[in-house]
Amino acid sequence: MFEGIVSPRGAALMKGSVVWDNHGCMPIPIWGKEEMLSQFQRYRDSGVSVAMINIGDAEVPLEEHFRTAAAIRYWVEAHSEDYALALTVADIQAAKRDGRLALGLNVEGARVIGNQLSLVSLFYDIGVRWMLVAYNRNNLVGGGCHDEDSGLTEYGKQVMDEMDRVGMVKCCTHTGYRTAMDVFERSELPVIFSHSNPRALCDHERNVPDDLMRACANTGGVMGINGVGIFLGDNDIRTETVLRHIDYAVNLMGPEHVGIGLDYVFDQKSLNDELAANPGVWPVELGYGPGIRFVAPEQLPELTEGMLKLGYSDDVVRGILGENFLRVADTVWK
Repeated sequence: MFEGIVSPRGAALMKGSVVWDNHGCMPIPIWGKEEMLSQFQRYRDSGVSVAMINIGDAEVPLEEHFRTAAAIRYWVEAHSEDYALALTVADIQAAKRDGRLALGLNVEGARVIGNQLSLVSLFYDIGVRWMLVAYNRNNLVGGGCHDEDSGLTEYGKQVMDEMDRVGMVKCCTHTGYRTAMDVFERSELPVIFSHSNPRALCDHERNVPDDLMRACANTGGVMGINGVGIFLGDNDIRTETVLRHIDYAVNLMGPEHVGIGLDYVFDQKSLNDELAANPGVWPVELGYGPGIRFVAPEQLPELTEGMLKLGYSDDVVRGILGENFLRVADTVWK
């Protein structure tokens, strides 16, 4: 599939590895637009084994989260010859053997659960395998990266414990500095940045400073490097720019703590509409608006080849491509 795009070594690595993109975005709500789900084929064509798909963010009502999850699950079941739900590590490994794409679900921000702790286990039951603590703005659990962050709340500590109990991975992407540090210091299980970038390379509030990156690694977690232009810097989505962010994280955190979370948006018109309708969540002065560029799944073979050219070993490349996130799932999921 990749011959002519990458070297034989790179092609063999992609074919033999679990390639995990930890965050992708279909339009929400997706129900009524299920035909768009056929675009998941782009992941398959790009060599992806696992794709984690967003079912809602801080501005999406609870009902829409469930409707979106239902639509994706129903579609996967109807196309089970090519797709599977990523509910367990065994599901992912079986899908890889069968040549199917494993699709998992994520939730961007604990705001959706409100003050109802019992929703955490219900989300896990429908397939949600990681959830952000906060999405840009504060909620009952903790602070967002574009807000006055006062740290993890007492209720937030209960939510973190409940996520550990049910097996849901805790994520500090989009989360404020103090809250993220509180989560890292409290957690005995790996915590991730599902789709984030080093702030040292692009000074954006949404990006992550070095000490938080190290704190993530100290939990055994993984930082999935993001492919959004304004977080990479200057809206630059060239493969070499993504590689700079990967290499920085590798050198700071260690290669076993770095992965891929492209954050590719399959319907950018719906995104633009959402950004325009909610400037409080996505401040225009921070670059949110029409014209944001995204690294596409089709660039993953080039990223693989680029890592080899950086001198990374096959084992390191396999880890970044997906085995590091697979390790976190094997540790946390139940």
